Formats: sequence, C-alpha cells, structure tokens
Amino acid sequence: MTHTYLLEPGIWSGRGTFWREDGQPLLAECRTEVTHQNHCWLVAGSLKVLGSPPVEFRNAYSIEPPAKKGGCLRWISENAMLGKVQGTFSVLERCILSVYSCTATGYHGAEHYAQIDAGNYQASGVLLLETRRLSSWEILLTREGAPAAGPSADSDPPAAPRTATSGS
Repeated sequence: MTHTYLLEPGIWSGRGTFWREDGQPLLAECRTEVTHQNHCWLVAGSLKVLGSPPVEFRNAYSIEPPAKKGGCLRWISENAMLGKVQGTFSVLERCILSVYSCTATGYHGAEHYAQIDAGNYQASGVLLLETRRLSSWEILLTREGAPAAGPSADSDPPAAPRTATSGS
C-alpha cells in the first residue's frame, strides 16, 4: 500500500489519548494540514489536550522533499516551547517513523505512524527531556473525506494501558 500521510497533500484530523508526565490520560484532538511546494513540503498542525484548563500545542514543519526514493525526509520546526527542532521521517513499508531533537534544550522524541489504510493512520509518540518522559500520545488520524477506521468518530477512544507512560 502506498503511503498518503505526508507524501500527499491533505488535511488530517484525529482523536485519541494524551498522557501527561504523571501518567494521567486526557482526551486529545488534532488537525494537520500537509501542503507540497516545489522547494519544500509544509505541515501545519495543532494538538488540543482537553484537560482543565485545555492546552493547545501548535507546530509548523518544513520538510525537504525526498531526493531519491527510499531516502529520509529531513525536517525542521520552530516551536515556542521546544525551540528549534530538527528531525527525519523514515518511510517504511507499513509505517512512517520520525525521530527528532533540539540540541540546545535537550528535548527529543519519536513518533510512529502506522498505516491502517489510505485514509487512516494510528499515530503514537513520546516527548522526552534528556531521560525524563514529559508526555506521550496515541491518536487515530483520518484524512478529510476518507471513511474513519475502527470505532465511530463520535465515540470515545479506547482506554490505553497505564504502562504506556510508566517510567523507564
């Protein structure tokens, strides 16, 4: 199956769970827009964590289009909390992996996008500060206009095991 997330322009939205550093799970919603220009691809996204009070994280990435098939996609982002973040997307057979870091602040992490079908991905990620896990998340992403995978978009996401954020 050919990947559609990142590799094709589109708008993606999703719901899932965000875990704070203390392991408390919170409902999360996201929206991501991917656009392609000749010299770069742009990804603008937001993740809204529905806690009390709600918190919204905004990110804007600039991705270098691949020079050759199978190459890594290098990206850079300026983030108000993290600073200048650099990373790579590695496109594999059934998933896309991203690893990233900010050398100036010690923040780093990873995201895994498992392709369910052309219009749906299961996204999982973790943000660390040196060796401390600050947050993690699992979100079901659905491309605008694509049928949703799994439970209805109106139902709550399934509870995830607490071990998802247990200390290392």
